[in-house]
Parts: sequence; structure tokens; C-alpha cells
Amino acid sequence: MTLTSDTWPLNPMTASSLALAAIAAAQHLSQHVEAMRFASPVTHVYNPLTYAWAAHETYLRRFASSKKKVVFVGMNPGPFGMVQTGVPFGEVDTVRGWMGIVEPIEKPEHENPKRPIEGFACTRSEVSGRRLWGLFARRFGSAEAFFQNHFVANYCPLAFFDNGRNLTPDKLPATEQAPLLTACDTHLRALIDLLQPQWVIGVGAWAEARAHSALADQSEVRIGRVLHPSPASPAANRGWAEEATRQLAALGIWKA
Repeated sequence: MTLTSDTWPLNPMTASSLALAAIAAAQHLSQHVEAMRFASPVTHVYNPLTYAWAAHETYLRRFASSKKKVVFVGMNPGPFGMVQTGVPFGEVDTVRGWMGIVEPIEKPEHENPKRPIEGFACTRSEVSGRRLWGLFARRFGSAEAFFQNHFVANYCPLAFFDNGRNLTPDKLPATEQAPLLTACDTHLRALIDLLQPQWVIGVGAWAEARAHSALADQSEVRIGRVLHPSPASPAANRGWAEEATRQLAALGIWKA
């Protein structure tokens, strides 16, 4: 079945029941990954779906309440983004000012002294989040206009640290990755079943690859990629918003 704007919504779920289903799926994922253990060099693991749950639940309740045409999928929480705010790519000023989400953020059970949780008091800016949400804000104006047909999720809800150094999930040993990927694949399939998008767009190559793996049997969903907005990427530093717009236009999702 080819999904078009004329086919939205695809089932009669109400906005409240859809959001509640997305919330339940996130809780299920959180419970599964919370029990996982990771060996050295991982010194600390943060699960924002626990200590920052209030903000994440608000995000889902407010913005995962309707079918979408495009779902962007990131890798995992950044230390000054979702780790602080509970929102994917959650740069503090954007979450507070553009989305209007401000919730109390608690502390993880084992806090990393080199990566303290300051919540909405965090003054460090998440560059990837500032670039991503900045593009959406400039193009759509309001958060409500963007989320009418778009959504942003993270594939993995956990942040990993080697003392002060951020570790991405792809750097974990295969034996530790396997159960984590299984849980995250299951959640991504559940989320896509709920939101029923035309497109799933990986933010970066790894997220795109995970989407292909998790959604291999969902032929009605098309999968693409945009350049990751990380400041570690020279290409992203040369004009990420322009390149991401070009890539989305080439896929036929946005007009250039």
C-alpha cells in the first residue's frame, strides 16, 4: 500500500489513545534496557526514560498524538541534549522555548561527576540538537506545525560514558549490543506501527542502518538518511541545514 496524504489517518485511534500507546511503548523499552549491564570501558549509563521521564512523557503526550508522514530517528541521547531534557536531540533552549516543555528532571542513581545532570538549568548547548531543531523551527515556524506531520525519536534511549567521554552504542562489544539492539528494534517497530509514516529518516548512517534492519518486513515504509548534525562531522560544519534540506528534497520529502 502506498501511503499518501489522502490516506491519513489510517486507523481510528484517537489522539489520546495513540499518545498513551507511545508512552506505554517507551515505558516498556525503558524497563528492558534498565536491567542491562555494560562492562568496561563503560563507567556510567544514563537512561533518561527514568530520571527525565516527566519531560519525555510530556513530549510524547503532546507530539506523538497523531499519525506522521516522516519520522526522524537519531542514534542515542547526547550529553547536553536528551540526557538533560528527556527529549530527543533536546537542546535546552529549544525544548523550553520552542516546544514549551519544562519539567522537573531528577538524578540518575549513579551520576557521573564528569557529566552531571543539571536538567533545564544546563547552560551547555547540544550542537546537534540546535542544528536539527533549528532547521525545523526555521522551516515550519511553530512546533505544532512541524509535529503535525513529523516526529523525532532516538533509536537507543541510553547514553554511555567512559568517565567523561561519550560512547556511542555502535562501539559496544557485540555481546552487549545484541540484546540492546533487539529491544530497540522492537520499540522502533512499535512506534512506526503507531505513527504509520511514509518515511523513516535516519539521522546519520548508523540510525539509517538500524531502521533498515528493524523495519525490514515493513515494505510500505520508505527509509532514507540525512547527514548527522554532529560538530564532529566536517561536512556538517560546512552547512548542515543546507545539506539536510538538499537530501530531503532529493528524496521528495521536502521542496528545496
